[in-house]
Amino acid sequence: MSRAALLVLADGRFPAGGHAHSGGAEPAVTAGRITDAATLETFCRGRLHTAGLVAAGLAAAAAAGHDPLLLDDAADARTPVPALRQVARRLGRQMMRAARATWPSDALDALATARPRGAHQPVVLGLAARSAGLTPLDAAHAVAYESISGPAGAAVRLLSLDPFDATAVLARLAADLDRVAQQGADAAERVVAEGTDALPAASAPLLDITAQQHAAWPVRLFAS
Repeated sequence: MSRAALLVLADGRFPAGGHAHSGGAEPAVTAGRITDAATLETFCRGRLHTAGLVAAGLAAAAAAGHDPLLLDDAADARTPVPALRQVARRLGRQMMRAARATWPSDALDALATARPRGAHQPVVLGLAARSAGLTPLDAAHAVAYESISGPAGAAVRLLSLDPFDATAVLARLAADLDRVAQQGADAAERVVAEGTDALPAASAPLLDITAQQHAAWPVRLFAS
């Protein structure tokens, strides 16, 4: 296992396409729900414990070696909104390109062949982590961090928020992130006995609703 590989995977410069997505921050800013660092922190905490937790479980399970096709189906079941399913697969396709170039493996090749339009991004990330020699907990940390770093970075661009304030928000959420990653990894351990029903299925209806609305905007800064 290489901690350096975890840094590469979690680096915002890893070419997985996340920079083009706000994680729901753009519609939240437009609606006035994110206006400053304090409201950004509230938004990110909610996203971490819902979408972030679901992604952490999926990524950890993929990194543990569970069937990625079954996990992809489980991800679909946990993503009721068509716009978010499309986004997840688009990001998964880009993550797959980056992962296969960085940590080539038969498992990544097989998933790319089985899902030519892209598998859900957390599943691909987890498989990439496994190919890089990382643990399920590492994969859960990486995807949970991404669930809040994306909105934080988007808020800097959308609100001209001070980058120092946005980074401080991420730092204050560190303990929450650790707990979410551990919950995701613990759930992944139960998949052997309980199947994919063991994985978290937390929901965020407002994120779902605004994501579908945002997809129809004629002009937007972010793809999601």
